[in-house]
Amino acid sequence: MARPRKPLLSTDRIVTTARELVDAEGLSAVSTRRLAAELGVSGPSLYNHFRTKDDILDAVADSVSAQVDLSMFEDGRDWRTALHDWAVSYRAALRDHPNIVPVLSRGPGRRPAGLRVADAVFGAMVEAGWPPAQATSIGALMRYFVMGSALGSFAGGFVDDATAYDPAAYPHLSQAHLLADQQEKIDERAFETGLTALLDGLAAQFEQLRRGRS
Repeated sequence: MARPRKPLLSTDRIVTTARELVDAEGLSAVSTRRLAAELGVSGPSLYNHFRTKDDILDAVADSVSAQVDLSMFEDGRDWRTALHDWAVSYRAALRDHPNIVPVLSRGPGRRPAGLRVADAVFGAMVEAGWPPAQATSIGALMRYFVMGSALGSFAGGFVDDATAYDPAAYPHLSQAHLLADQQEKIDERAFETGLTALLDGLAAQFEQLRRGRS
């Protein structure tokens, strides 16, 4: 038998194509009609793999969650180091796919990769000695912080036009027009500064917890 001219439709092909559309054009670009056209198939054939567009977006979100490294929770790193390294990996995945963050922000729901992330973080915190309620709060806190950092660029929010910031109106923004040119460096430094402060605070709480137990 001759091979088909186009690759057979698969779940992975649909998710990959949908993710590329989301990355390039945003969530609104994804529709079953657009996806079918991109894949070179008829629209109804997509329903053999996904029931709805929302199911496709859920799968795209989960494919991004699957890019997050979880090895730090399994190789003996202390809880603080593990949280730091996980947060860096988590942010990297979201930074590469920022347009899917609104879907991810709804929580893992039934998504396997998202649930593995939640399970790994919670399990590692409980195993380290955090009470379950506080371990849950830590997981939520880290998610808020990392997702917030991925939603936009502080430095990129300023234009590179020196005349845009009148010293009479904004006396402390005379150098703000230089921020956009240093966007990546500033945003990385801000993320590390916030992450360190967050982990310092958790470490202080953990020490108080340990003292209370002794």
